[in-house]
Amino acid sequence: MTIDNGVRVMAGSMILLSVLLTQFVHPGFIWLTVFVGLNLLQSAFTGICPAAFFLKKCGCK
Repeated sequence: MTIDNGVRVMAGSMILLSVLLTQFVHPGFIWLTVFVGLNLLQSAFTGICPAAFFLKKCGCK
């Protein structure tokens, strides 16, 4: 799996998880969705992506 695909999988999974947690656990989990969205926007403009850094450390190419 490439880094780009890994980032998409990680972001999509986090968004789906946060929506489920918001619906079934506590409405405050909506902030996790907001955080993931802001991180995606930030990485689009700066080129710095913490998820990509993490995936590189885990051996993704």
